[in-house]
Amino acid sequence: MLRHAVSLIILISLISCSEKEKSTQKNEESSNTAMTFTNPIFPGDHPDPSILRDGDDFYMVHSSFEYYPGLLIWHSTDLINWEPVGPALTEYVGSVWAPDLVKYEDKYYVYFPADNKNYVVSADNIEGPWSDPVLIDITMIDPGHVVDEQGNRYLYFSSGSYVPLSKDGLTVTGEPKNVYDGWEIPREWSIECFCMEGPKLFKRGDYYYLTVAEGGTAGPATGHMVISARSKSPLGPWENAPHNPILRTASQDERWWSVGHGTVFDDAEGNWYMIFHGYEKDHYNMGRQTMLVPLEWSEDDWYRIPENIAINEAIPLPDLENTIEQPFTLDDDFSGNSLKPQWRFFGGVDEERYHFEDDDLVLDGKGNSVADASPMLTVPLDHSYTAQVEMEIGENAIGGLVLFYNERAFSGILTDGQNILSNLRGWQFPTEENVVESNSVYLRLKNTENIVDMYYSLDGQKWIKTANSFDVSGYHHNVLSGFMSVQIGLCAIGEGQVTLKDFEYIPH
Repeated sequence: MLRHAVSLIILISLISCSEKEKSTQKNEESSNTAMTFTNPIFPGDHPDPSILRDGDDFYMVHSSFEYYPGLLIWHSTDLINWEPVGPALTEYVGSVWAPDLVKYEDKYYVYFPADNKNYVVSADNIEGPWSDPVLIDITMIDPGHVVDEQGNRYLYFSSGSYVPLSKDGLTVTGEPKNVYDGWEIPREWSIECFCMEGPKLFKRGDYYYLTVAEGGTAGPATGHMVISARSKSPLGPWENAPHNPILRTASQDERWWSVGHGTVFDDAEGNWYMIFHGYEKDHYNMGRQTMLVPLEWSEDDWYRIPENIAINEAIPLPDLENTIEQPFTLDDDFSGNSLKPQWRFFGGVDEERYHFEDDDLVLDGKGNSVADASPMLTVPLDHSYTAQVEMEIGENAIGGLVLFYNERAFSGILTDGQNILSNLRGWQFPTEENVVESNSVYLRLKNTENIVDMYYSLDGQKWIKTANSFDVSGYHHNVLSGFMSVQIGLCAIGEGQVTLKDFEYIPH
């Protein structure tokens, strides 16, 4: 009996030790997790990132394509937590591609291409107001700004050519000169095209460094890549890095595809990093997401990603302090008197089209269908989520909650104030008739790994699933072109008005 008792005590002791070890291990893992981050730092569609360090502050901007207001600027102090500052572009000039955010002397500039033209907007304060876009008389794309030691300004372009700029940065003062032909990609690699793009330049020590993307933005997972070159003059000749490519997806088995479009920068303590974008395997329709990786320098002054760093694994946090107190959220109760910065309109913004009334947003109808309604859009941040909104439908109007890629690819749930309507890839029909009371209704989309169910409610408590669902896994560039992504859209269609009372975004 005593032997059994001793054995039981030993067993309990072993269990207790085991639990303590597990607890200690868990605490260590938790501590380690707290000291690391995992990519992406900008989930969802945030392509072609350009970053500016201004003292201890970092500012970032991305391509905004057909979404206006465009060129939304973000702010951070630790590179992980970000808050929106505001858009730099409201006037429609076309589909806005890879921008470059820079500071010259005491002024801020964003250079960007749109519809085979180039523009610049400028501001004395990063928070604005920003100037109207100024047309730069050159047709090449992806401008990258650089300044030499004498203060002369230049713009590089995707062709490997540069042009001199005026002192104010608003005018081209000479003819383009081609000085860089890129890095030769091995013919046996699977790429979309050579497609050199996105030149970004900086100076460190005796060298200017040129970082470009090659291999095509989309297409095969292994196509896009980051290439580095250097020169003792910002005007070349350029020497390619001996260990190119700096970053490339080697296999479609990896989590991140088509990684490229890098920008190299430092913090105030002399640590170096690179931001870049990539598509996520099985979630291509989320668009290109922004990622971060630390860099190290070799003894012969080339930068590279440390061997112990993998972009799809936990990475040590930058040793920087976060000063952003309020985390960013997509939820919006539409209180106040201005549109929150996460919202953009497809195809241009008309500020006369909406107004705020009694802490609600009143949106004038437009067009005859989702395709020409210029939906109000926001970028989803998760693989699976629920988006829902309360709407009041005015006379001669239809309101809707959709997942929207472009005017040719969208699906969702709508109401005319009396009936619930389903829209499946443009085919729209009543799915529940004469169920809406007092023109007020709640609409919900539940996206679970690209399969989307549709719901409606009359009181916001009891939800009724419709008979129709849809699949958005194919709503992406490799199928539809356009370089865009699936976005959550709020629609007001027709001649009447739709009042938006509350929008919720719930990740799951």
